[in-house]
Amino acid sequence: MLVLSRKPGEKLCIDGNIVVTVLEVKGNRVRIGIEAPDGVRVLRGELYEDWQVESGAEPWESSLAAERLSRKRQTT
Repeated sequence: MLVLSRKPGEKLCIDGNIVVTVLEVKGNRVRIGIEAPDGVRVLRGELYEDWQVESGAEPWESSLAAERLSRKRQTT
């Protein structure tokens, strides 16, 4: 897991086509904005877990590990 510190207004880019912007920090709450292509599904963690159960999809930890392995194999 990559852990970053960002201030309001700062952004981070994922895979060149997803931009996450810190909009506001109030107490222990952080508001973020996410810009992603139409074909990218963006869900809160708890909704993603519910979706996995309903759809029978593999857990995201497994799918992330598989994606990392696939990328690693492509670079070697």
